[in-house]
Amino acid sequence: MQKSSWQYYFLLSGLFFFFFFTWSSSFSLISIWLGQTLGLSGMNTGIIFSAISIVALCLQPLYGFIQDKLGLRKNLLWVIGFLLLISGPFYIFIYAPILKFNIILGAAVGGLYIGATFFAGIGALESYIERVSRIAGFEYGRARMWGSLGWAAATFFAGFLFNIDPNINFVLASISAVAFLIILCFIRVAKIDAMGQLEYGKTSQLKISDALGLLKQSQFWALVIFVVGVSMYNVYDQQFSVYFSHQFATQQEGNRMYGFLNSLQVFLEAGGMALAPFLVNRIGAKNSLLLSGSIMTLRIIGSGLVAGPVLISAMKLLHAVELPILLIAIFKFISTRFEHRLSATLYLVGFQFVSQVCASFLAPLAGYGYDRIGFAETYLLMGCITGVFMLIAAFLLKGDKHIKSVIRGQMNESIAR
Repeated sequence: MQKSSWQYYFLLSGLFFFFFFTWSSSFSLISIWLGQTLGLSGMNTGIIFSAISIVALCLQPLYGFIQDKLGLRKNLLWVIGFLLLISGPFYIFIYAPILKFNIILGAAVGGLYIGATFFAGIGALESYIERVSRIAGFEYGRARMWGSLGWAAATFFAGFLFNIDPNINFVLASISAVAFLIILCFIRVAKIDAMGQLEYGKTSQLKISDALGLLKQSQFWALVIFVVGVSMYNVYDQQFSVYFSHQFATQQEGNRMYGFLNSLQVFLEAGGMALAPFLVNRIGAKNSLLLSGSIMTLRIIGSGLVAGPVLISAMKLLHAVELPILLIAIFKFISTRFEHRLSATLYLVGFQFVSQVCASFLAPLAGYGYDRIGFAETYLLMGCITGVFMLIAAFLLKGDKHIKSVIRGQMNESIAR
């Protein structure tokens, strides 16, 4: 990479690291915090996650369109950075008291903040950095790896600190956000117009009609079908920490061991982020998506079949294989099937938005299932649903050879004009 590319790589990797460090510090043990500290049931926790998903799904299309309109300008990232900064005070002084007063009101307030900051914010950040990575000449996965390391670094200590005082994690979240904002200051935008020309090859302003035009494309709906299936991993992860902690003699031991497990998973995930681009480039976007979905199906069903902390941990660690392939393949699929100007909209609508729609519907049902029939049985049902959608997606998604022939035809038509 050239010197300028290295500068972008280090700065954007830093943004990933501290965004995920803040997110992990404030959210990785939220199910345990809601259950053990605030005394909420699985059903109530599901309602809270549903509220987060509903807010996220409302904001993700908006974030995507705004970021596409902004191009490489940082306005939206500044807003997200401020929201990260207030995470500690929000959880300690606003969220917890409101939840103790009224679950529905607390779910609404928490859903608005958490959904806007993390679940919608991550899509805007990822699409921004993926766009810059294509222009600056480095693999997106190499930068995204630092996000996984940030999550792992925070989670490694989260269980231990939670047993001392849960508020320590929330304070660390705000401290991490300060570093995020400092790094954001150093990302210069002087050459954005030139970089935009390099990416788009045209200067036309993005319109709402351009975004709505995606609804007419069959591959957009094929992607939606696929994402409906893989969205189950969000629901699976929401209360897994509760299930895992119950495998130990005491809650304190379970909390501590879950922190270590989650940290190990994300460290492995970081390595996967560095390696996944080689696999995706070799087998293609469609096959990579289906591979990640198959691993996800195995992980969820396996979690319902095995018993004991060791085997359950092994199922959880499959996430470190599945997620890097999924994220790299999603961006590869988008960049090779759709217009580049709409990359943020596609990612936040086609992937993040659809995931949150499903999560908002399924989270309360999953919580009800955990309370009524148990975690293992609920996981089996979730895994079967994921498997069915993977089979459907296998027939609907177009392979890379077909897409290349379509692109060549479009290029020839454009030249003729």
